[in-house]
Amino acid sequence: MSEPEQKIEIRRGLKDVYFDRSRVCFIDGRAGELRYRGYSIHDLAEHSTFEETCYLLLKGELPRREELAAFEAELKAARRLPEPVYDVIRLVKDAHPMEVLRTAVSALAAFDPEVADNSLEATLRKGIRLTSQVPMIVAAHDAIRNGREPVAPDPALSHAANFLWMLKGVRPSADAARLMDVDMILHAEHGSNASSFAARVVAGTEANLHAAITAAIAALSGPAHGGAAENVMKMAIEIGDPANAAEYVRRKRAAREPVMGFGHRVYRAEDPRARHMRAGVEKLSREMGQPQWYRILEALVEAMKPYARHGVNVNVDFYAGVVYYLNGIREDLFVPIFAVGRVPGWTVQVMEQLENNILIRPLTLYNGPPPRPYVPLDAR
Repeated sequence: MSEPEQKIEIRRGLKDVYFDRSRVCFIDGRAGELRYRGYSIHDLAEHSTFEETCYLLLKGELPRREELAAFEAELKAARRLPEPVYDVIRLVKDAHPMEVLRTAVSALAAFDPEVADNSLEATLRKGIRLTSQVPMIVAAHDAIRNGREPVAPDPALSHAANFLWMLKGVRPSADAARLMDVDMILHAEHGSNASSFAARVVAGTEANLHAAITAAIAALSGPAHGGAAENVMKMAIEIGDPANAAEYVRRKRAAREPVMGFGHRVYRAEDPRARHMRAGVEKLSREMGQPQWYRILEALVEAMKPYARHGVNVNVDFYAGVVYYLNGIREDLFVPIFAVGRVPGWTVQVMEQLENNILIRPLTLYNGPPPRPYVPLDAR
């Protein structure tokens, strides 16, 4: 090993590397604590709305009543998609919903009048528009691939309730709308995770917000990042009965395979977002006459308790997928729903990057062959 190489510490995956400062998201993985701009995720999940939390993330403070009303009106006014974007969705309707979402967001760039304006003010306006447009894309694609016309947005409904309305064509109950609202709050921001970091890398090149969020969606589509909710529901269906959970866990651990919905890159304690989805699953599964899903999940939690001391705890996606399933939402839409809630978080990450922009350019340590002469083709 050369002398320079001995002095270099490799942090694979950039683990424990701080690349910038942020005023937005605080995470204490050992204590299981999450705050948005200083506010506990528990307070926000129990008392706030997605619109209010979105305002907090994007503008830095909780809004006064008149500020919130104006912001809600701005979000509702942005519930529009250009007709050519519907044509794009129709062209790629047979692809996975995350691929359709990525493609449609990229296409939206062609129709946004401020696409090339990277000022903080324009980026904020574009982020607000995308916050409203992304759920429209997800709902429109689901309608189109099932041979239906997209459901027009309802300006009388909140952000979460309107998403369920566009997705199902039925006005959601107050409880279903509130649970989706809480889900969006819990997913709205989470520091420099893979998709947010991808957005910042793209923004660091001075590309526009649409490009950054397209990259974020691409990163989120990978099963190591966003796919847990979809896989948890598949696991619950495979287990089928709470009595089978312990044996399922034993087999998985013996084969050194992960149990979906457990473990997190930053949390050593339980994911602080999980408790809010747990309560929702318990209530919703009981109301819908399908209590077995909640019982299966709780049996899995019990079977996984011996591994909690090693930091393998339940995460938010463990419960989220069952909430979506009980709402009659197809499994391949679980990750796009994650994206629906995360748009304001991606936007504020890009805004922070642009405030004091620098090209993100880490190094790799070369460990290939030493210098060698080129050999002409005929001499090889």
